[in-house]
Amino acid sequence: MPSITHFDIYKPAEPCTLTGDKLQEAMKKVVGETLSEDGKELSLKGYCVGQNGMTIITRDERVAKVRRLNLGGNRIGDLGVQLLAEAELFSKVNWIELGGNDIGPEGVRHLIRSKVLQKVKSLNLYRNSIKDEGAKIMARDNKLEKLEDLDLAQNEIGDEGIMAIAESPNLTGLKKLYLCSNKMGDAGAIALAKSENLKKLSVLSIWRNEIRDKGGQAIAESQNFMNLKRLYMSLNLIERPVRKIIRGSELAKRLTTLVMD
Repeated sequence: MPSITHFDIYKPAEPCTLTGDKLQEAMKKVVGETLSEDGKELSLKGYCVGQNGMTIITRDERVAKVRRLNLGGNRIGDLGVQLLAEAELFSKVNWIELGGNDIGPEGVRHLIRSKVLQKVKSLNLYRNSIKDEGAKIMARDNKLEKLEDLDLAQNEIGDEGIMAIAESPNLTGLKKLYLCSNKMGDAGAIALAKSENLKKLSVLSIWRNEIRDKGGQAIAESQNFMNLKRLYMSLNLIERPVRKIIRGSELAKRLTTLVMD
């Protein structure tokens, strides 16, 4: 199942309650404990770094070699994202997880306009508060030209946001797109099916949305998903006859994985 990390439960940790010297000491220790031996991976998932902690981590010279950065569940908010987006020490990062961080549209703006994060290929923003506004900002302003994998699951994104993504000329490099557990209906699904900009997709996850028969059939009949290999669309509102049509479609025959209830 895609984006399995959606189901992780983050445990509040001590750094969120610290300030001053104690916070400095805690962040120094946390980075030391979670930075890989070669310095290329920093996994801070669930450490409750917070915005104050980000001001320290983004100035820590030890992170200068980091390629994979996991900040899931740290309550860094939009300000923390801004600090990350402007931190020259993270210029080598190509994989970022930012799930469960109270990030809104403004945080998205900082990320996708970043001049520092130009090597990022994989961006995970599940379980935040991006909503339609944030999706539209991403679609309109994305400057992360190497972006291939994008996870926007559990962000309260409706049809307007999905349509903006589908119509965006700035996201044509995407190969994996996770939009599960949002508020997408038929209009969003039809926009994805008609999109000329998402032809490189090999993975599309749209399960647990509000897609009905028209949207489901549009996905099945799309001529734009020729590279698609994995499709996850269970837990929608598609009736059994249309589910049967989808399973028997030419698209389904090309897929290696089709998950649908």
